[in-house]
Amino acid sequence: MTQIFLRLTQMKKRSLTGFIYIISIIGIIIPCKVYAFDITAGATAWYAWGSRFENTYDYSIRKNNNYAFDPTFLYGPVLSAKLNNDFNLTFVYLYSKFNYTEEVYKDYGGDYFVKSKIKRSDSDFALNYRLNNYFKAFAGVKYLGYEIKLSYDDITTKTHSSQSKHDSFGPGLGLSFTCPIAENIFLLATLSGFYLFSAGEKFEDNLLYDKSNPAKMTVGYNEYGINTNISAAYYIASISTVISLGFRFQYFITDYYDYEPFLIDKIKNQFYGVTLTATYTLNL
Repeated sequence: MTQIFLRLTQMKKRSLTGFIYIISIIGIIIPCKVYAFDITAGATAWYAWGSRFENTYDYSIRKNNNYAFDPTFLYGPVLSAKLNNDFNLTFVYLYSKFNYTEEVYKDYGGDYFVKSKIKRSDSDFALNYRLNNYFKAFAGVKYLGYEIKLSYDDITTKTHSSQSKHDSFGPGLGLSFTCPIAENIFLLATLSGFYLFSAGEKFEDNLLYDKSNPAKMTVGYNEYGINTNISAAYYIASISTVISLGFRFQYFITDYYDYEPFLIDKIKNQFYGVTLTATYTLNL
């Protein structure tokens, strides 16, 4: 737990440093006068359920599998900088660590019981442009990462394990909507799409009876999908704080293009659940 906390702290420090640096650069590049800007900082949590469907290219060798995850918390920092009345920057980072166990299934002629440990990172950085009093368009960069450790209890032979590292980056585009519904109460909604690139998923299969010779491979893939969020926000003017409660849905496809040794050609992923965010705004 201490190592995870230190790792998160280091990642947050690097992200904050990069965020402030990019704010400075964009403030110079954007052709407008910037005498002051607002900095917003806070935290967000997403209590999400999830599932993934693995589609295999050769069903006679390995069958399709549908995994359902137990609900888990994703949490992390939220940062925003208002450069002027038209432009602002936003940054969100979410982290989660969760386990799941799958039922017995047939694979390669044997029966397996799969246990998984997963670490997930999900980050979005975007430049927003105000279209009118209700809508903003935004464009930016998304990062999605997984570290997965699997253990297979092979009923017919022996137990073995595997691990993989999954990192992808790419552009994202979207629209956000803000509408006042009462004094200090607002309706917020976003819809975005993304397309991510990767140098490949690094996979290693460690046979417990032959640890000296693990099977290794790198599988190429792209990822694409959508994010959508709707929430109600309450602004506490006396302390310049916004509290929002809402619902988020994320769907994306991992499309492997170098899958022959991996046997999986597509994975369809979906996550959905309740979000809670609190932010404080400082005028500089």
